[in-house]
Amino acid sequence: MSKAFQRPIWFIGLVLMLGVIGLGRRLPDAIRAEEQAGSPVRRVNVPYTAAADGSIPVPDRAIFWFGQVGPTNDNYADVRVIYNDDYLFVTLHLFDRLLFYKKNPSVSELVAWDAATLYLNLDGNAGSAPGVNAHRFVAQVNFNESRDGGAYQASYQGNGTDWSLAATPFVTTDGWQGQGLNDGAEDRGWNVTFKIPFNSLGLSSMPADGTVWGLGLAVHDRDDAGGAFIADKVWPETMSSTQPATWGQIHFGLPMYEPPPTNPGAVVTIRHGLDGVVVADGQVGGDSTCAQSLWPDFWPGWGGLNYSAGAAQERMNIQNQWNLGDWPCFSKYYVTFPLDGLPPDGVIISATLTVYQFGNSNQGGSYDPGRLPEPSLIQVMTVDDAWDEAALTWNTAPLAVENVGRAWVDPLPAGPPWPNVPRELDVSRAAAEAYEAGEPLRLALYSADNALHSGKYFRSSDASVAEARPTLELFWGYDKGFTVAVTSPLQRIAPGDTAVFTLDIQPTDGSVSSVDVAVGNPYADLSVSPASQTLSWLPGVATFSATDWHDPAFTSGLLYTLPITVTGGTAVQTTEVHLLLNGSQIHLPLIWRGD
Repeated sequence: MSKAFQRPIWFIGLVLMLGVIGLGRRLPDAIRAEEQAGSPVRRVNVPYTAAADGSIPVPDRAIFWFGQVGPTNDNYADVRVIYNDDYLFVTLHLFDRLLFYKKNPSVSELVAWDAATLYLNLDGNAGSAPGVNAHRFVAQVNFNESRDGGAYQASYQGNGTDWSLAATPFVTTDGWQGQGLNDGAEDRGWNVTFKIPFNSLGLSSMPADGTVWGLGLAVHDRDDAGGAFIADKVWPETMSSTQPATWGQIHFGLPMYEPPPTNPGAVVTIRHGLDGVVVADGQVGGDSTCAQSLWPDFWPGWGGLNYSAGAAQERMNIQNQWNLGDWPCFSKYYVTFPLDGLPPDGVIISATLTVYQFGNSNQGGSYDPGRLPEPSLIQVMTVDDAWDEAALTWNTAPLAVENVGRAWVDPLPAGPPWPNVPRELDVSRAAAEAYEAGEPLRLALYSADNALHSGKYFRSSDASVAEARPTLELFWGYDKGFTVAVTSPLQRIAPGDTAVFTLDIQPTDGSVSSVDVAVGNPYADLSVSPASQTLSWLPGVATFSATDWHDPAFTSGLLYTLPITVTGGTAVQTTEVHLLLNGSQIHLPLIWRGD
């Protein structure tokens, strides 16, 4: 049921009774904004770099993904994003078996071949049509031909209803990996980088930290010379090119988490098998063997590999690189931590995910002495959808909602013996949001690495050594130290009557043992007793009466609202009670609809 219809019964009764009283105020917590329906708003938090174009580190870029891997009619995209003082850089690495392009295409022909479109809206992901601050950039792959003069690319600008061809300056570079274009031979894919100057968007400088734009992407696919129809692959999955409200978000700067003022509670450790907790996890992609069992034909089965059984389930590989020739080695990791064992009404102060590294590809140069492994920037993303470990594959794994943390992981020296080196990632913001929503903490780990030997190997929840399994450590507390619940917060009286209100005050930790209760009364014709009182121990019950002093012949309707402040040490909570004088009850047809 939508939260729009989860209003207290007393609120509905109030609306029906106020035949003579105009509701000049909104009752607290009685009218709530309806939550956005459907899929979550997908966001990429983009890191800033002071490096100039041409020297920007690849691993530092934020990464997200969409699409699927298959021999035909499917494309998968890794998307890397970063910005500096002058440009926004968006790079798509596309797994595509068959590459086709049009030599010297017209603008209208660009999307009929292998191409990609980037959508940006400086007004955010809002609006039912592209306005003047919305921009569309298109780039087509080509066979080692120059893009000078704008060949193989085009720009558009919103006009309030649709897109108009524009002359917005931008630069694209592309590359491909395989046997050749337009020949029907099997390839591995192609990549394109959009370099968008901020001044071409009308800005005098880079966006301020915290700025949010709308972001959308579309991949256009061509698998034969005849041009058989293939649907575009888009991000987010419900994106419409002419409705910015359906796009995702690009947020300039990495996210931060500042917990509210809190009374510290305790540390909770969550790990598979500890106190009976189940922490489901799984890897997708090529594992540490680069899906060797499928060699040499990866396309039909790679996207459907599942590692819920066998030796591979005891480890996880996180790996990526710039060269698409090696995409069968790419791997991601998914994990879900249940949070239902935490106490209610708390606050997450901090949360740390620890994964235990036992190796990496080409460890110690054992496989390729000339190219030693390099450090990896492991990135962690939140995931909204539940998943089944037995059915988890590259093609079925959920998309990321938002990137929330990152940490550098160094390669390990040659082994054995294999170590279990702890690697920590700050997931405080993600854990706080999941806890507040009453959901498990679902995470995905991936990287934007570019090096050949970039795989980093970690223990999974199925590791035989329990202490080496992925571990979530939560430091939680209470933001108030006590809770306040009002019995019958709305009462109806006649002139001269008295209503009694009861407050149930419960401690949430040991930080508060007594509280002061104060009731505000801005009305001349109402008295409150007692106006203040102290409960010297908790839990406790505070009662007070409110008496109306109008003559019994008084017939007008009034709504009294009395603010209540409860203070215990440095913790303060406020609430309200309501007194309805001469409320008349009107029975109207009531439609109660859920969605």
